Amino acid sequence: MPKKLIGKVTSDVQDKTIVVTQTSRETHPLYGKKYTKNRKYVAHDEKNEANKGDQVEISECRPFSKRKVWKLDRVITAGHAEVELAEEAAVTKVIGTTDTEAEKESA
Repeated sequence: MPKKLIGKVTSDVQDKTIVVTQTSRETHPLYGKKYTKNRKYVAHDEKNEANKGDQVEISECRPFSKRKVWKLDRVITAGHAEVELAEEAAVTKVIGTTDTEAEKESA
């Protein structure tokens, strides 16, 4: 059974490739202090469906390249990138409406 991990997409710049970061809190065995450990995995995304900020599930598979031995299984939750695009569209719509109203008033 292949190993599965859940993490957050930190980069989707490359074609068909994503970088997934898995963050975990660990305790030092001697001192008992808690610290954060980040691990980065390069995964294959065949359909380019994952975006930066998405929470995804990846699984181990055959090697695609030297570092890419994981593949994207599914996108669990959409990240902030889609929310930012929606906000930009709303702002553009409001600005466009304001401009057309100003033109009507001046005519």
